[in-house]
Amino acid sequence: MSFTVAYLQYAGSGPMRHEEKLLTQGFARLGVPVRHYSLKRIQRRQLALGLGMFIAGDMAAMHGAMRRLGIPLPQPDDYPEVLRGFLGRKVWASTLGEIERSMDSGSSPPVFVKPADRRKAFTGSVCYSEHDFAAWGNASRRQRVWCSEVVSWVSEYRVYVIGQQIVAVDHYEGDKSIPLNMATVESAVTAYHRSGTAPIAYAMDFGVLANGATTLVEANDGYALGAYNIAADQYTALLVNRWRELLTAEARPTRPLSF
Repeated sequence: MSFTVAYLQYAGSGPMRHEEKLLTQGFARLGVPVRHYSLKRIQRRQLALGLGMFIAGDMAAMHGAMRRLGIPLPQPDDYPEVLRGFLGRKVWASTLGEIERSMDSGSSPPVFVKPADRRKAFTGSVCYSEHDFAAWGNASRRQRVWCSEVVSWVSEYRVYVIGQQIVAVDHYEGDKSIPLNMATVESAVTAYHRSGTAPIAYAMDFGVLANGATTLVEANDGYALGAYNIAADQYTALLVNRWRELLTAEARPTRPLSF
């Protein structure tokens, strides 16, 4: 499947996001014309979408486009079951109410808490005591969350993957001189691919712990993926492959498109 136009989210004023700049460069080299749209145009159903059109934007825009096209919204899978062995820490599902009760009773150590659903009612953070509940705002105490044991990463990286090929590795936090153990990363990529549950294009964030172990921070789907220093061509290829897969969900491609 080839695309005749690429729709990129941009309000038309102010600086363009880094991700859209990369895609503009990537599609220019592919000879695909770029058009801009705003979230309001998606919400008001003013943007004509079809199977021959690529679209990129933030999570709200992408989910709006998927609904327009009848594409089932992918379920969040930050901690794929097949990759639990790469986490290096305890991770479990809970609710804000359960965390609040355990903190009130004094029986819970500090815990990292982040939303488990698509709608991000608050930003993930470490909860040390009841004084940190304010960070959750007015979020329902029935809100599903992911909890994880608090660990100390000394360096963090984003690993971009198409199929089972690592196409880029970006350092984004901590000490850049401390590298990932790429053998661990490659093992995780292979396990995810062989499980049959991985999207065709995605990213995984990995960190190096204070003890030197390389562990998985979280997995990220490729359809609304933030970029760091990845090159324009690789980033464009990643998003194109994932969008093509979503458009052809009933006939999942066996090999990714190459660029």
